[in-house]
Amino acid sequence: MRERVLLVEDRAHLRALLARTLGAAFDVDEAPDGAHALTLLAATDYAVVVSDVRLPDIGGEAVLAAARAKDPAPEVVLMTAFAEVPAAVAALRAGAYDYLAKPFEPADLLRVVERAAERWALVGRARLLEAALDAQSGLLGASAAMVAVRRLAERVGPLPVTVLLTGESGTGKEVVARELHRLSGRARFVAVNCGAIPENLLEPELFGVAKGAYTGATADRKGLFEEAHGGTLFLDEIGDLPLPLQVKLNRALEEGEVRRVGETRARTVDVRLLTATHRDLEAMVAEGTFRADLTYRLRVMRIHLPPLRDRVEDIPLLAARFLQVAAARYRGRPLRLDPDALAALERAPWPGNVRELKHALEHAAVLAGDDLVTVADLPDELRATAPDAGAGTYRDAVERARDRAGRDYLVALLRRAGGNVTKAADEAGVERETLHRLLRRHGVEAGRFRE
Repeated sequence: MRERVLLVEDRAHLRALLARTLGAAFDVDEAPDGAHALTLLAATDYAVVVSDVRLPDIGGEAVLAAARAKDPAPEVVLMTAFAEVPAAVAALRAGAYDYLAKPFEPADLLRVVERAAERWALVGRARLLEAALDAQSGLLGASAAMVAVRRLAERVGPLPVTVLLTGESGTGKEVVARELHRLSGRARFVAVNCGAIPENLLEPELFGVAKGAYTGATADRKGLFEEAHGGTLFLDEIGDLPLPLQVKLNRALEEGEVRRVGETRARTVDVRLLTATHRDLEAMVAEGTFRADLTYRLRVMRIHLPPLRDRVEDIPLLAARFLQVAAARYRGRPLRLDPDALAALERAPWPGNVRELKHALEHAAVLAGDDLVTVADLPDELRATAPDAGAGTYRDAVERARDRAGRDYLVALLRRAGGNVTKAADEAGVERETLHRLLRRHGVEAGRFRE
């Protein structure tokens, strides 16, 4: 379905030319003046409004204001024969997406309007996903893979079955484990990473120790199985469990009993066991490093978590939640994600999966200069995935060249001003805060140019 664009231009011949150009990609409504434009805006939703600044009645600034007051608001591109920097800055600060100085090539307008429509679509999608945040459980995601995970978790969560969670590191296996525990209604959740505890300490950690069992055992101590009695025990990285302990774990599961180190008395425990691993347990069984009988006990039910690269459509929802939490923690006020920054997140390979995305949003929340997270606020390795990075279409190449030219101009400006932002802003004819925004957008640090 094609997006709808409103074109506002008082000169009939130019309006017809631009309407034909935009009509190649959009459904176009035409208005010869501001009054007609306001009538159409009130009755129709548009993705983009293209308006001349000089109109015979109310002017393009009023069209811009009316467009930005709509919900959802269209992106606005203004056209003018008076390419004065203060007017352009005022329009951008008032919410215009871009500003074209006449004369321009019709193809240039089409390129800008296509980018504006892409931004409008991204903003709308992000708003819908953010609105769904509170309706979701801890298992965020609208992808088919995550819907399947959530449905399976809802079915097995209330049951006392053992569940094996598999997937790459960072895919959210502990999040699923906690959701299964929540659905179970059990008393407490006890978690341990089997790969993070030295091998000689794992047995007393899991099963407990009796006083005098070995040097340093000065008192009886419960193990995690006893600590989790009546609740859920989550053993992360179960593939790192040594073979001797695999035997004891298998026995504990079979008998529902544990024996503390140094004791012969068995203690009955009521524990719902959840385990997770990023390893291939079947391959480990074939290699002789993991017991086949324990594998059967652990995977009564198996839930596989897909890597983030296979569910890119979940990134906006996850990013919105992580940014929401990080903003509350570090800023004390909400933050929004710029559509270009969101596009960069969607293009990233994410070897660290959801965990890496979470840390990236925390990084961005700390660096964001105002209430908007931009590409410049993302970690260095993610900025390369921004929409204007890498090879692409001719339109992408033009956009990259435009950004490079903008960055080169800022660098030259700061070099002449010796890194003084106030002086550079005066020379450019823009306000200081506007120059700061442009510097952040292009990743230019003023401090590099100070003597």
